[in-house]
Amino acid sequence: MAFPPGSGLIRGRKGMFYGWRVVGVCFVAAVFTWGLGVFGGSVYLKEIGDGHGWPTALVASALTVFYLTNAVCLPAIGAAIDRWGPRPVILFGVMMLALGVAGVGRLTALWQLYAAFICMGVGYGTMSVTGLSATVAPWFERHQGRSIALALTGASFGAMLGVPALVLAIGWLGFADATLWAALTMVAVLLPMTAVVLRHRRPAALGLERDGAPAGSPDVAAAAAPAARGSARGAALRSYALWSVALGFAIGLLAQVGFLTHHYVIAAPMLGPQGAGFLVGATGLAGLLGRLALARAIDRVDPRRYTIGVFAVQAVVLVAFALWPTPQALVPISLIYGFCLGQITTLSPIVVRREFGADAFGAIYGVAGTAIQFCSAFGPVFYGVLAGQFGGYGPVLAVGAACKAAAVLALLSGAGAKRRRRG
Repeated sequence: MAFPPGSGLIRGRKGMFYGWRVVGVCFVAAVFTWGLGVFGGSVYLKEIGDGHGWPTALVASALTVFYLTNAVCLPAIGAAIDRWGPRPVILFGVMMLALGVAGVGRLTALWQLYAAFICMGVGYGTMSVTGLSATVAPWFERHQGRSIALALTGASFGAMLGVPALVLAIGWLGFADATLWAALTMVAVLLPMTAVVLRHRRPAALGLERDGAPAGSPDVAAAAAPAARGSARGAALRSYALWSVALGFAIGLLAQVGFLTHHYVIAAPMLGPQGAGFLVGATGLAGLLGRLALARAIDRVDPRRYTIGVFAVQAVVLVAFALWPTPQALVPISLIYGFCLGQITTLSPIVVRREFGADAFGAIYGVAGTAIQFCSAFGPVFYGVLAGQFGGYGPVLAVGAACKAAAVLALLSGAGAKRRRRG
């Protein structure tokens, strides 16, 4: 990972700006969170359904509970990080996510299915886009977009490495033991990293400003101004520009989460279990490339307009697969969609950070993120029910494309409000 001149490197004994260490921890957290949470969900969907004979729609409803739990927790998580710092919040989240992952492999009753995904939802919330973005946001200004994008690049590695590894482990160990070892590995890696690196909440604790510049006191002053943070939060929540972001990403991610959850199920009949697992991994690799491209470009462009373009591309590829549902079409469409997917997951906090600043970011994005996650939580069951009704995924993907088009319109509607606010 190369950092350009002015990226916050500090000469002398201090070495690299501490904020990049925070980015590194968030990167690793994202690997596990998305690999075992979001992308792992498509594997759980199939394994639980096959193992217990439960209908796909029923298991998908548990995944919806996972996302709804996350949505309900986000305002509290964002506010908690603003108040107490990320370390205690993320430490708690690691244990909850691990408990849920270990639990999904040892189900004996239907209620346990929902209990396991509730635990996973709480854990995911602490290390989701909201939690990790709120952890990184206080450390950067000039590189606000790049830092968040690089931290969330770990999500792509979670798909690229986590899902194929999970599928292989299930083949060797069985579902129960594979999920147990996955949970233990996450705890062993993340607990010490979080405890050591996230002990500092913001650069003011090290006598620095954002991006690692020597302290001139603006960041120190901002860190000690809760009234200002409260004012920033209130102004943001009254702005249609913020709610247009929430609405656009909510609709767009409804389709995206649905696709992610059912991706393995869609691909397995065409490519076989191993082929489907590696396609999910390849989609994660495409997402990685998308996030790296985003990290390079995002601090030089309008993130709202950039998002509109990405949603438009996703709409086109979903329509293409709905019209040509073949293995030959599935692979390139999955890769293009994945390239865009990696960017969309990262863009919502960047848009909010750019338009509303760092003060009270956790609380502001926590509220917006709740709306986004609440709507997108229905993606798994939405796709599952529609697939059952239509007897296939072609019409479902066409509906997903319509959702992407609606997201474009929502973001466009807020562009005028953004200009009026800045004026």
